[in-house]
Amino acid sequence: MSSDHVTRRGLLRGSAALAAAAPGLSHAQPASPVKEGSPMTPVELTVNGREVHLQLDPRTSLLDALREHLHLTGTKKGCDHGQCGACTVMVEGRRINSCLTLAVMHDGEKVTTIEGLGTAEKLHPMQKAFIVHDGYQCGYCTPGQICSAVAVLEEIEAGIPSHVTHDLDRVTMSDEELRERMSGNICRCAAYPNIIAAMNDVAAGGKA
Repeated sequence: MSSDHVTRRGLLRGSAALAAAAPGLSHAQPASPVKEGSPMTPVELTVNGREVHLQLDPRTSLLDALREHLHLTGTKKGCDHGQCGACTVMVEGRRINSCLTLAVMHDGEKVTTIEGLGTAEKLHPMQKAFIVHDGYQCGYCTPGQICSAVAVLEEIEAGIPSHVTHDLDRVTMSDEELRERMSGNICRCAAYPNIIAAMNDVAAGGKA
């Protein structure tokens, strides 16, 4: 065998050694091990009008804090990547995907979930409208849809424009506006026309 013969194993070993020796060729950094017993962080929230005090791992999402620590399971975990809207809640009056934010980021803030909008004895107008207009089928996405729908009407009333707003100085109600603003809430049962009908009903009749 000639001295300049290169084996596959030798080539792989040489490439690995070169990558390790040349910082510019290797950008990956070893992951820091997660230490057991990491210190918890105190988080204070006002959830549905009730002040709560939690001790949380700082990596806990707001969604998991609501579901696993406060047992408010109306807020659903769907994709867990901010793509479906099932986890929509309102924080300080603004709708957000609770799976994409950490609970510690909202220390001291007010959070409203589907449980805080209405009860079985006293439904929120949007909840009533969803029932009247069959705005749901399986119901899994419904809590997020309703929270988002309530916030959308408030956005329009406040004059906050969307991507389809034609006159930025005068935001008006339209099916086009509602569809655009609700586009982040996915309904696999495709109850979209009924959801829009429910929102128009509440917009026409006022809010509680």
